[in-house]
Amino acid sequence: MESNRAVFLQGMRHGIPIALGYFAVSFSLGITARDCGFNAFQGFLASYTTYASAGQYIGFTLYAANATLFQLAVMTLITNLRYLLMGFALNQRLPENTPPMKRLIAGLCITDEIFGITIARPGSVNPFYMLGAWTVAAPMWSVGTALGIVMGNLLPMRLVSALSVALYGMFMSVIIPPARRDKIVCAFVAVSFASSYAASQLPMVKELSAGNRTIILTVVISAVAAIAFPVKKKQTAAVNKEDPGNAA
Repeated sequence: MESNRAVFLQGMRHGIPIALGYFAVSFSLGITARDCGFNAFQGFLASYTTYASAGQYIGFTLYAANATLFQLAVMTLITNLRYLLMGFALNQRLPENTPPMKRLIAGLCITDEIFGITIARPGSVNPFYMLGAWTVAAPMWSVGTALGIVMGNLLPMRLVSALSVALYGMFMSVIIPPARRDKIVCAFVAVSFASSYAASQLPMVKELSAGNRTIILTVVISAVAAIAFPVKKKQTAAVNKEDPGNAA
């Protein structure tokens, strides 16, 4: 059996490509944070304590829209709820005698990418592997955010606007693959776009804050999708076979 040190170093090596990707994406996130009024230190701190691209983007935009702390908390919980499911999946792969502290370390290190490389490993999960990957990846996410804010203050406005589009490209890269594989997902993505626009135009509904509209739409649409089209075990197995990083 490999020592914790060897597993930790292996996690660090496997975390290098993730770190490079994080830096590129978080740079664009920093541009958004800069537009929402955050300075470099605030952006660095936000990314170091959160490291959730979609959650942070929504948090920044809701902050700029003067959302309440309650709205921020609820929307962050909804956006990042998938990490709870990832935690359950990883917990089943930990050895039975794993102490609570190591389980907490595993939970702390969960991101989409770190979960992917961890769950794809054969056998039981060693939390030090996740910690090694997180040690490399998390600082790059934070540094990229801070640098994006700094460069956003130095670069010409036209270039800043162009870089801001990169974050939307990241969201498209998350949405398009599952939408192409599954017509139901594609349909609900279209429904989400249409509902968001309609909510901003309809009487009474448009009077609600952007934060409340987002929370309501997210809960309602995801609940309808989950109830009407539950994912079957055969479908899940097919997806995991196609992409082991999504295995749970």
